[in-house]
Amino acid sequence: MVGVTVIAVVADGSGGGVLRPLDAAGAQAGPDEPVADLAAAVAARDAAGPRWLWGCTEQVYPPLLERGVRVRRCHDVELAEALLLGYAGRYGEPRSAAAAYARLVGAPVPADHAARPGRPPGDRQGTLFDDTPAPAEAPGGAAPLDVLGTVYRDQLARIAATEHPQRMRLLVAAESASALVAAEMGHTGLPWQARTHDEILVGLLGEPSPVGGPPRRLAELSGRIAELLDAPGLHPDSPAELRRALRRAGIEVPNTRSWTLRAVDHPVIGVLLEYKELYRIWTAHGWSWREQWVHDGRFRPAYVVAGVVSGRWATRGGGALQIPKAVRGAARAEPGWRLVVADAGQLEPRILAAVSGDTGLARAAGSGDLYAALAAESFGGDRAKAKLALLGAMYGQTGGAAAPALAALRGSYPKAWTYVEAAARAGETGGLVRSWLGRTCPPSALESSWADEGASGRSRGRFTRNFVIQATAAEWAASLLATLRARLWDTRAELVFFQHDEVIVHCPADEAELVVAALEAGGKATGELLFGSSPVRFPLTVAVADSYGDAK
Repeated sequence: MVGVTVIAVVADGSGGGVLRPLDAAGAQAGPDEPVADLAAAVAARDAAGPRWLWGCTEQVYPPLLERGVRVRRCHDVELAEALLLGYAGRYGEPRSAAAAYARLVGAPVPADHAARPGRPPGDRQGTLFDDTPAPAEAPGGAAPLDVLGTVYRDQLARIAATEHPQRMRLLVAAESASALVAAEMGHTGLPWQARTHDEILVGLLGEPSPVGGPPRRLAELSGRIAELLDAPGLHPDSPAELRRALRRAGIEVPNTRSWTLRAVDHPVIGVLLEYKELYRIWTAHGWSWREQWVHDGRFRPAYVVAGVVSGRWATRGGGALQIPKAVRGAARAEPGWRLVVADAGQLEPRILAAVSGDTGLARAAGSGDLYAALAAESFGGDRAKAKLALLGAMYGQTGGAAAPALAALRGSYPKAWTYVEAAARAGETGGLVRSWLGRTCPPSALESSWADEGASGRSRGRFTRNFVIQATAAEWAASLLATLRARLWDTRAELVFFQHDEVIVHCPADEAELVVAALEAGGKATGELLFGSSPVRFPLTVAVADSYGDAK
C-alpha cells in the first residue's frame, strides 16, 4: 500500500479487520486485505502517512490505543456527515455510515446507536472490543467497506459543493483530528494525585462523615443556615425547601441561584453562598468522584467532540469541563515531568475581529490586550466600558448599562457590529447562519436544543449572534489541537486536557521549553491557517508548573 492516500478500515470486533486502499478521489486503489491483528497492521502502515477512513473514531481508535498504536490522520465519517447534514439544514438526522449510505440508495435510514455513557476507568474490563456496538447493517447487505467507500466519495463531492470548499475541508479535517485527540486524552488521562486531592478536600470541607452524608464543614454550615432562617431540619441543597425558608424570613427570590442570592442583603447570604460552593465541590469533585474517575494516578473522562451545537466539546461523565479552581492543585505532573498550561485569552473578541474584516477592530486585536487597545482608541481609556461593549455585541446585551458603550462600538467598528447584527437578524427570521469554516446552526424548528420551549425569535437571534463567533472559536481551538499534536508527534509530550480555549500538555521537564515553543508557534500558525494574513493576533498565555492549580 505504498503511496496510498486513504486506507478504509473495518474492524471485525475480534481484534482483526479488513483494509482497503483508496486513491485521493475515494476510488478503490488495490485489493482488500484481511488482517488478523488490526492494531499491528495499522501500526505498520501509518508511518507512510495515509488518512485512515473509518466510521467512528470513538469506536475504532480506543482499541488501537490500548495496543500502543497511534495514527497521524483520519477521516471520521460520522463527524463529517454531521457537519454536512447541518450545512444542508438537516441537523440531527442519523449520521452513521449506514444511515448516509441508506440516504444515497433511497432505503430506510437506520437510527444512530444511542451514545454510550462514559465509564469510569475502574469499570473497564473484558476484552478490548467487547463494548463496541455492532455497526448498523447497510441496506441490501452491502459490504461495510463498500459502504465506507461510497459514503466517503459522496462526502467529498458534498464538501466540494459547499460555498467555501477549502474551509469545509479544513473543518472536517480539524473535527476528525479532534476525535483522535479526544480518544488519546481519554486513554492517557490527566495526572491526578489522590493524596493531594484528599488534603484539599479536608481543608475545604473538613473530614468526611464516617457514616455517610455531608462532611463536617457542610454540616456546620447547614446548621448555621437553619439557625439564621429559623428553619430546623432545613436541607439547604433543596431549592424548594430553601425558597420556602427564605420566604418565611421575608426574603422573596425567583430562584436560589448564587447570582440571585448575591443581590439580597441578609446575614444568611454569605453562609449560603459558601455552602453552595462547597456542596458543589463535594458532590461533583469530592471523594466519591475521585474513587470513581481517578485510577492509576490519572483522571480519564469520556470526551465528546462537538458535543455542543457550536462545536465545543462535552463529556459523558467525569465533569472534566467544570473542574473547580479549588481542586486543580490535585492535577500534578509526575516526578521529572511538568504541566504546560496554555489558554487563548480574549479568543472570541479576536475571532470577531478576524471574521468581520473590521480594520479598526483588527488593529486593536493585533495587540496583547485587545480591550485596552479598544479603550485607548475609542472609549476614552475606559477598559471596562470597551469590554462591556464588545461582549454586549457578541452576546446580545444591548440594553441597560451596555447601551452607551454599544453606541460607541457601532460608531467606531461598524463592520464588526454589522457582522453580528446580520447573524442575529437571520436567526430571528428562522434563517441559518454559519461559522467561518462552515459549521451551521440548527434550524429554528430545533431551537429547543439550545433554548427554553417557546423561545421567541429574538432569543434565537441572540443565539445565532453568538453562534457565528463561538463556533468559529471552537474551530480555531480544534485546529490548534491538530497543529500542536503534529508538532509534538516525535516527542514524549502528552496532550492531557482541553476545554474551550485551554490546553494542558504533560511533558518531561527537559521538553518543557520545546512544548512552550510549539504552543506559541502553533497559535500563530492556526491564526494564519484560518484567516490568512489577517493582522489579528491570537496570543497564548503559557505557564509551566508542577500543578494545574499553580499555573493560574
